[in-house]
Amino acid sequence: MKYRLAAGLSALVLLAACGGGRDDYERSASGPVDMVYEEMDGAMPAPAPAAIMTSPKLQDQIQTGGNANDPAPEAPEQYIAYSHSLGLRLPVAAVEPVMAGHVAACEAAGPTLCIVTNSRFNNQSDEYASGSLSLRAKPDWIETFLAGIDSEAEAANGEVSYRNTSAEDLTRAIIDTDARLTAQRTLQTRLQTLLETRDGDLNELLAVERELARVTSEIESTDSYLKALRLRVSMSQLSVNYETKISAVGPQRFNPLGEALSDFFFNLSSGLAGVITAFAVGLPWLFLLGVMLFIWLRVIWPRIRRKKS
Repeated sequence: MKYRLAAGLSALVLLAACGGGRDDYERSASGPVDMVYEEMDGAMPAPAPAAIMTSPKLQDQIQTGGNANDPAPEAPEQYIAYSHSLGLRLPVAAVEPVMAGHVAACEAAGPTLCIVTNSRFNNQSDEYASGSLSLRAKPDWIETFLAGIDSEAEAANGEVSYRNTSAEDLTRAIIDTDARLTAQRTLQTRLQTLLETRDGDLNELLAVERELARVTSEIESTDSYLKALRLRVSMSQLSVNYETKISAVGPQRFNPLGEALSDFFFNLSSGLAGVITAFAVGLPWLFLLGVMLFIWLRVIWPRIRRKKS
């Protein structure tokens, strides 16, 4: 061990004498010094590496992994699908006109801005009506619609009962689907080139054609799915529910009591009809049960008693 230590120290002296600056000495001696310290079993601590003196610009390049003058990388585009729901409580006479005005506004904007997907109106009586409207529209059109809905409801002597907005992040789904579609189209091009240029036997050509047909079918399915995802992002969904605003002292408050009184005789006759129907259905069974009971008491039971006595 002493010989190895001496040899290591000699090498250090020769390297220092052969010259160069301090930096050259430290770079050249780092290997032998480590070896010497290992041979000495940790008798002395290993020296710390020399600090690297760099400029702030170079330090920025080391930290960022590139040129400091390079522009920062752009953040990936976000694909968010928004869904809005809205509730309106209006007087019974204003439910249908307000709903018709919303449908007309969407149709006037055109299919590129707004599309009505579902519309329903239910006029149950002169005192109650309801409806629902579902549409898809550009986010700017929906924002304009929602901005003016409070004043419109107030002008119709109504109110907004609730509003809700939810968002779904489709960024990963769209990016993954787009990448898969690009890969499938690249494979389709290669298969078409292979089919046009390859002079193989019939089985090989048929196998390539089958694979090409499968890839083409997957491309069409993936493309349709990607278009549906992009449509959800480009055109948000809006659902509006219309209901009647019931007055605190209006006749609607007393409708249940009035309906119960008006239906009293109908409900009474329905109950009596049910009892008569049940009696008519059970009468044959009662007759059969009476016959069996008579046979038991008059025939079977006396015989059992005589046998026991």
